[in-house]
Amino acid sequence: MSAEPVLPALDPVIHAQPRLRITVALAALGDDDMITFPRLQELAGMTAGNLATHLRKLEDAEYITITKTFRRRSPVTYLALTRRGRQALEDYTAALRSLLTVANSDPRLDDPGPHAKEKTHD
Repeated sequence: MSAEPVLPALDPVIHAQPRLRITVALAALGDDDMITFPRLQELAGMTAGNLATHLRKLEDAEYITITKTFRRRSPVTYLALTRRGRQALEDYTAALRSLLTVANSDPRLDDPGPHAKEKTHD
């Protein structure tokens, strides 16, 4: 009897689609680079409130740093991916690739099983 394929787990912090977009956008920056909140909001295509909610989860996981400062007299929020966040994205990407490799190479995964519904073509 052959062993069942081991399917890798995906990091739930990064796996949420908005947080994945945020993490990928921040990973495109250099190691010591930061981006402003409004620029990230524009790149991610998110509302300020939604972005702030997802940033909080990424910050709690220590995947990003949030730096609040002033430019002249105006407050500015800068965001950057931490080493831990960059590693988490690399691990996530490797796990996703592994998952897709298993799905594409294991013929047992092509069999929908006895409870699958048959597709009908109109």
